[in-house]
Amino acid sequence: ICLSANGNDNKKFKGDDKMDGAPSRVLHIRKLPGEVTETEVIALGLPFGKVTNILMLKGKSQAFLELATEEAAITMVNYYSAVTPHLRNQPIYIQYSNHKELKTDNTLNQRAQAVLQAVTAVQATNAPISGTTVSESAVTPAQSPVLRIIIDNMYYPVTLDVLHQIFSKFGAVLKIITFTKNNQFQALLQFGDPVNAQQAKLALDGQNIYNACCTLRIDFSKLVNLNVKYNNDKSRDYTRPDLPSGDGQPALDPAIAAAFAKETSLLAVPGALSPLAIPNAAAAAAAAAAGRVGMPGVSAGGNTVLLVSNLNEEVSETILLFFFLFSVYGDVQRVKILYNKKDSALIQMADGNQSQLAMSHLNGQKMYGKIIRVTLSKHQTVQLPREGLDDQGLTKDFGNSPLHRFKKPGSKNFQNIFPPSATLHLSNIPPSVAEDDLRTLFANTGGTVKAFKFFQDHKMALLQMSTVEEAIQALIDLHNYNLGENHHLRVSFSKSTI
Repeated sequence: ICLSANGNDNKKFKGDDKMDGAPSRVLHIRKLPGEVTETEVIALGLPFGKVTNILMLKGKSQAFLELATEEAAITMVNYYSAVTPHLRNQPIYIQYSNHKELKTDNTLNQRAQAVLQAVTAVQATNAPISGTTVSESAVTPAQSPVLRIIIDNMYYPVTLDVLHQIFSKFGAVLKIITFTKNNQFQALLQFGDPVNAQQAKLALDGQNIYNACCTLRIDFSKLVNLNVKYNNDKSRDYTRPDLPSGDGQPALDPAIAAAFAKETSLLAVPGALSPLAIPNAAAAAAAAAAGRVGMPGVSAGGNTVLLVSNLNEEVSETILLFFFLFSVYGDVQRVKILYNKKDSALIQMADGNQSQLAMSHLNGQKMYGKIIRVTLSKHQTVQLPREGLDDQGLTKDFGNSPLHRFKKPGSKNFQNIFPPSATLHLSNIPPSVAEDDLRTLFANTGGTVKAFKFFQDHKMALLQMSTVEEAIQALIDLHNYNLGENHHLRVSFSKSTI
């Protein structure tokens, strides 16, 4: 079919499209506002993939948009069926066309082609183009709709849902992927429109999510479209709710989702981003507890008890394991191995923020060969066995342990909370202990020591194991190890690499 841009062929489109039509890479867009430009229509398709053709039917407030692949068109239709698209504050309607491709009459469609070429060139190079003549209605060359976000000073957990909540204020967020790179929490976040990405970057870059910490560093990504395979607490494609949660990639637990839903109080933390509705009031409260900010009247809410499951039963009865690992993220009060389910344990932290922190960092980590799941428990407290009742040593109270890392308000330990990593930070090393001693000590935990570096004063060092799992095991085995001369080794995860 040869289509022309002057609308004479409108009769060919009568009854063209039903909502339940077969998928096609050509989309039929209806109810367009009169003044709308080609660029605005093309921008609707850009987040989903390359736009290869456009035909505006001005007389009928309609347009046809052709994408490079059917998959891109399907994603676009799925997304906009859940989130009604608006142009110039008017809702518009998008559905599949019966046409499998657009063959346009180029002489009449020259302007649209010029705009399309300009936008495509920008999308390909992600840089302004010079020397292309485009009608003034074309927007300034678009940046990518994908932002790369790095979070500095991450003393409190920042979840995918927190990011979604913050960035949604600037437009439709289609996809988010979170990951740890160079021991830093990072995310890629894709907006429906590059303009929204630009607004979000301008407004949020350099801001703190919580008071005095969790600073957003934002750049445009070179990617223009994110490919999300799983919907879980690490990645999410809001255009495709049907995606699996992925094997060994823990999905967002319903209990966690419920906990976040409960805490969506609008909390204006002094000095933090006032427009953010932060779903984790406990984090701000913990900031206060850490002596970082004075926040009268905010108590650390949230559930303090965690349920840890899928444990390796051979080791699960060694209660100290859990104490040492979870102590990295807060002060463990009590641990209970479940009597009739030895692959699960309850762990009570000192406050709700510490339990959130432990959950966000340890859920999905590998411990003794098994990927552990950490979720909020429905229990409010871990019960100690009644006096005189022997529970075979399955419950232990650590409330008065001298090994708590976070008892002192404002302690430096609050600033050194990092996700599990292959590199460990060692401190409290006596002068008599040499590099070889420490290498041998850590090799004896069953892993391989890949690198070692003393700090200048020799009281501290970095030591790298070959995997994160080995480092977790080494930390559990050797934190508080007696090196002699009344020096007990302190071990924590490092964000540095050697």
